[in-house]
Amino acid sequence: MQVKSRSANVDDTAKAIIEQLQVDGRRSYAEIGKAVGLSEAAVRQRVQRLTDTGVMQIVAVTDPLQLGFCRQAMIGLKVAGDTRVIADSLAALPTVDYVVLTAGSFDIMAEVVCENDDDLIDLLNSHIRPLEGVLSTETFVYLKLHKQFYNWGTR
Repeated sequence: MQVKSRSANVDDTAKAIIEQLQVDGRRSYAEIGKAVGLSEAAVRQRVQRLTDTGVMQIVAVTDPLQLGFCRQAMIGLKVAGDTRVIADSLAALPTVDYVVLTAGSFDIMAEVVCENDDDLIDLLNSHIRPLEGVLSTETFVYLKLHKQFYNWGTR
């Protein structure tokens, strides 16, 4: 089976623009242009192309604790059947913010953000464990977020 590469052709200038936005997503196109050697209009076109092709998104990243979500966890799931079906069901849950199909001890890993431990218990018992095909779960509760960066892919 041949694996298809989905990587986009991103040149050094595009990477430099991405790096500028990773530092400050509100940086003006004029400022970015000065930093990367392009006009404001050229930066605007490049950013539009990068977002249209799905290479990047410009979003606001929040701190869950500051918003009242005091419990974060990673849940490992062992499943039977098509993992993609269960991954779709997990992705549809509003408290689930990250779902990956994996190889190893777990078939799927899902990151969740809950208001408190009671909400996490409810999520597990009412929404995740009852999914058809879920054989078992293991929950890894976050005690402290030590590092979180979104600057991969440009170096």
